[in-house]
Amino acid sequence: MCASRDRLPQIVLGSTDLDLPAELSLGFDRYSEFEPIARGAKAELRSCWDPMMGRRVAMKTLLQEFARDANERRRFLREARVTAQLQHPNTVPVYEIGRYDDDCLYFTMKCIAGEDLFKVLQRLSWKDTTTEAAFPRERLVEAVIQACQACAYAHAHGVVHRDLKPENIWLGAFREVVVLDWGVSKVWGASSSVDGDQGPMSDADLDQEVTPLTRVGQRPGTPLYMSPEQVLGKSSLDERTDIFSIGVVLYELLSFREPFRGRTVRQTFENILHEDPLPLSEAVPERCVPESLEAIVEKSLAKEPERRFQSMVELIDALDGVPRSELADG
Repeated sequence: MCASRDRLPQIVLGSTDLDLPAELSLGFDRYSEFEPIARGAKAELRSCWDPMMGRRVAMKTLLQEFARDANERRRFLREARVTAQLQHPNTVPVYEIGRYDDDCLYFTMKCIAGEDLFKVLQRLSWKDTTTEAAFPRERLVEAVIQACQACAYAHAHGVVHRDLKPENIWLGAFREVVVLDWGVSKVWGASSSVDGDQGPMSDADLDQEVTPLTRVGQRPGTPLYMSPEQVLGKSSLDERTDIFSIGVVLYELLSFREPFRGRTVRQTFENILHEDPLPLSEAVPERCVPESLEAIVEKSLAKEPERRFQSMVELIDALDGVPRSELADG
């Protein structure tokens, strides 16, 4: 979400003691020195310089082709406002929402050096020794616990994330953990017409091939982490759908494979609804996953919500209860 750790901006008097300019630019026009961070199908993330505060910030912009798309504008503004209102150490502070050229939307937020969990897991699956040294299993489990803390806070405030996956868990250079992308979150009391729902998938979408973890490129991440109730299109989702998604993340973290992957989205959904994943002790016996941790993953991935942990706090307590000595890499 920002520059790498070895090129972090330094705090110097030149950026702290300058007087304000005679003419103050407001909104989008005040930002300069844009640098790309990431670009998705509908939005772009860049870092830029804020001369008023003397700091770099991250700016997310809705791409111009979606500027007048009412649903995309709604999702974009929801992400900004939900993130802004969830003031927790494991969410990103949002500074400003505004519009620029031709009514395009943007919002600015804190710039955090680091990378997302997916990139870390990808390198670990390649047995990259530098990454293995920097991210032992204990650190990865602790990162998931911090992500769960953000979700527990959100749940207490009436928000379900609904899109938890490694790409949306950011690992900061100084061990910060941040949950990103609240654009499709469910907010209690919202009607279905403004709830961020995308409706049923078409046959073409369902037959789309799912890209493997170890291949570079964009993948349809959401289907891999959906709960059964999301796959079925149920409107009465609660915090237990996020618990299922965290269970998928934990399984992937411990085995470097997704538990329900099929060749296509359709096959993946069938697996989520009807198949139990291979137990970790059988999938990766060489990694020596502790029985207590395997039991947590299995309970989180129960098909029926009533058989899962009933709150994110329960899941956090269970993960905290695993002896750290058992989390050493197998």
